[in-house]
Amino acid sequence: MNFDSQIVFFFSALGAFNGLLLSLYFALTAEKKKFSNYFLALLLLMLSIRIIKSAFFYFNPQLSNIFIQIGLSACILIGPSLFLYLKTYTTKKKVNWKIHIAPFLIGIIILGVFYPYVEHRTIWSKWIVKSIYIQWFTYILLSFRFIKPIIRNLKTQEPIKNIDVWLMSIYFGVAFIWLAYSIGAYTSYIVGALSFSFVFYLIVLLIIFKSTKTTTFFEKKEKYQNKKIEKEILDKIENGFPKIIEKELFLDPNITLKEVAIELGIPKHILSQYLNEKLEKSFSTYINELRIEKAKEFLQTKTNFTIESVGYESGFNSKSTFFTAFKKVTGQTPSEYQKSIGFSSTL
Repeated sequence: MNFDSQIVFFFSALGAFNGLLLSLYFALTAEKKKFSNYFLALLLLMLSIRIIKSAFFYFNPQLSNIFIQIGLSACILIGPSLFLYLKTYTTKKKVNWKIHIAPFLIGIIILGVFYPYVEHRTIWSKWIVKSIYIQWFTYILLSFRFIKPIIRNLKTQEPIKNIDVWLMSIYFGVAFIWLAYSIGAYTSYIVGALSFSFVFYLIVLLIIFKSTKTTTFFEKKEKYQNKKIEKEILDKIENGFPKIIEKELFLDPNITLKEVAIELGIPKHILSQYLNEKLEKSFSTYINELRIEKAKEFLQTKTNFTIESVGYESGFNSKSTFFTAFKKVTGQTPSEYQKSIGFSSTL
């Protein structure tokens, strides 16, 4: 093994080792009451096992076949772990994790027993590993919906929290590692170093966030503790909101929190505080709800409008954003809503 190979091997092994330590940290130390951390621990553990296999096999082709089989099998739980972590953290709801873990775990054990890697390498390389990567990718796609609101906030230039950075790092890190494994066999050589960078990046983020006074360990602090809105400003906001609605400022697809705050004559952080505390919603949610009410009005009266036109006239800048917001607020698609009030939709 030449010096360059030794360096790559060192960082690959170090990345896997750090991943194991980080997995133990989330499983045993960090916010023990937070169930989502167990899924994060499982995710990091499975990634570490896969990385260890890649690193050691590349530099030692005579590696025991059972070790190779374990490394490849670990990938079956990476996708489900990512999905479960993001879902439990972002929705704050309990999930039936067994249906995402047990079938795959039992299935890969049965395959390993009846088709061991040492005797069925062709089956593993042609069918089993490819199926695992497809399953992993499927879960990456399913997990995207939990990251989508963060990306939307980035597009609208709303401030994002530390936890948003963390969640995006987890998601895109796992996606890049999947891509590196999938685009060619030679990437096993690279993925170890890539994964080291990923794990090292997570450790740096962890240290930074834990030392930040504004947040506890990935838990939102009482955001506006000891910062009550003065009654005079409160009255100003509540009296000003009807004017905002009357002027239909929300129909501007590029309207921002700052612009509305200027219109009301208050600092934008006060407006954000009001929306979060009094209405318990973000600025984008509030604006979208006003737009949906306008869209419902259009759907009832502008029967010559297409559904897409209604979305644009209501302040949405794309058909997909309109459909998603409408379904979220009303529980129906625009077409379903129009039919429910006695009109036929125009596409």
